[in-house]
Amino acid sequence: MQIPAIGLGTFRLKGQQVIDSVTTGLDLGYRHVDTAQIYDNEAEVGQAIAASGVPRGELFVTTKIWTEALSRDKLRASLETSLSKLKFDQLDLTLIHWPSPGDAVPVAEYMTALAEAKAAGLTKAIGVSNFPIAHLKQAIDAVGAAEIATQQIEIHPFLQNRKLAGFTRSQGIHVTAYMPLAYGKVMHDPVLQGIAQRHGVSPAQVALAWLLQQGYAVIPSSTKRENLAGNLAARDLRLSDDDMQSIAALDRGERLASPGFAPAWD
Repeated sequence: MQIPAIGLGTFRLKGQQVIDSVTTGLDLGYRHVDTAQIYDNEAEVGQAIAASGVPRGELFVTTKIWTEALSRDKLRASLETSLSKLKFDQLDLTLIHWPSPGDAVPVAEYMTALAEAKAAGLTKAIGVSNFPIAHLKQAIDAVGAAEIATQQIEIHPFLQNRKLAGFTRSQGIHVTAYMPLAYGKVMHDPVLQGIAQRHGVSPAQVALAWLLQQGYAVIPSSTKRENLAGNLAARDLRLSDDDMQSIAALDRGERLASPGFAPAWD
């Protein structure tokens, strides 16, 4: 499965805000949209997609199963609810959003249930998100690495997550970088600003291009047409080896997404 390199993230966008963002994104040429059950915006995402006129077959849409629906008796029903909200017959990609808090539900139970949902035609592909190495190993043991289309983790210049990303890729599993702009912090970094100035682009485009050149997919979000267009244009930016090395040196382990129920990070 080919996951489009740049997707439209919808985290923290609700109601008309997410409708407008997805509508604008699709108009600009985005064809990959990322949502989740916990975002409480699947219905609005589906509404925007339906109104866009873009054929469903041209789109790649991801959702994520929330922690409360990981048990075998809940997972499939929760995915069917997501499909109903989106008004889809099938998702392109469905991820486990986080490992079960405290491992209350075994990894093998929810990965097997998710694989069964795929076999039933509810989703074309499955994957994981926020899985440290220990949990990813269990997921691989449960369904096989070939069944895991991607691992979605936080990666940006200030948290490069090299150990986890490296292990994920060593298993032949693709990596998707979420929060690639570090909540806009990339815009204020002097190193990124300098590289951006030399290329005549924005620091956001530099951060995205840095990820794309490493082979990651990225899912930035924005509510502004100018920013959405700029993010998409990062595909055309080519950074030099010196640029890449300068950005690599920015890693400071600054994790922005680590809720109380998060697993032990690598």
